[in-house]
Amino acid sequence: MRLFISLIFIAWLTACANTTKPGAVGINRSQFMVVSSADVNKLSAASFEEQNKKAKEKNVLITSGPTYDRLKQVANRLIPQTAVFRDDTRTWEWQLSLIQSNTLNASCAPGGKITFYTGIIEQLNLTDDEIAAIMGHEMAHALREHGRERLSEALAQNAVTNVALAAAGANYASGINAANQVAQYVLVLPNSRQNESEADAIGLELAARAGYNPHAAITVWQKMLKATQGKNPPEFLSTHPSGETRIEQLNALMPAVEPLYMTAIKTTQSQIGKTTNKIN
Repeated sequence: MRLFISLIFIAWLTACANTTKPGAVGINRSQFMVVSSADVNKLSAASFEEQNKKAKEKNVLITSGPTYDRLKQVANRLIPQTAVFRDDTRTWEWQLSLIQSNTLNASCAPGGKITFYTGIIEQLNLTDDEIAAIMGHEMAHALREHGRERLSEALAQNAVTNVALAAAGANYASGINAANQVAQYVLVLPNSRQNESEADAIGLELAARAGYNPHAAITVWQKMLKATQGKNPPEFLSTHPSGETRIEQLNALMPAVEPLYMTAIKTTQSQIGKTTNKIN
């Protein structure tokens, strides 16, 4: 019995890891991970492709034009900065999807699969700096593997089973069903306040290092609050801490990221286009 308990304890310890380096914002929390990153990335990629397939069938998938080009430019400036937090992002297959919809939402699935909806850009009249703030936040969720963390916690609580993960190696229909089930934990279910605060901090640093004004992270949430005043908050906003709390936390982080921004704006233009790790 004593040996069994020791083995369980060792297994629990080995499941704890920190997915990212702390960066200037100092995120250094140990996370519980029992699901492999490879499995989550594979299933998330399948869900991303299915999302794009359905959007294309409905003629709402945008693959060119001014708005798509704006997003691509922002993404290609943010992506190189992700290596500050983890080296393996250099090998991620980053992708961008823009979907025509009034939805106020955006996401970044594990492995670098970015999705934006036109609604959040058009209804909030986002500047490039504000797009960078949102995209950096969503990228941060992928860097910290918050979805994998939630799925691991669910597995530990027997909320889901390994059958869903194993199904990815079965037929196409089973694989998509498994991918969609995992996507519920990775992208749909609300993040904890702790996870959201981590994504805010890392996203803020990503944007600053890419030469985007970090104060845009505050204006974008002010716009969110104004746009949803007196209404039921959209899914994107309802999964986050209150706007007032977020703004306070972002203001507290400014001294850590403003020097990075001032340095970046002097060098950003010379760096654009020099990395092969980007969205083409």
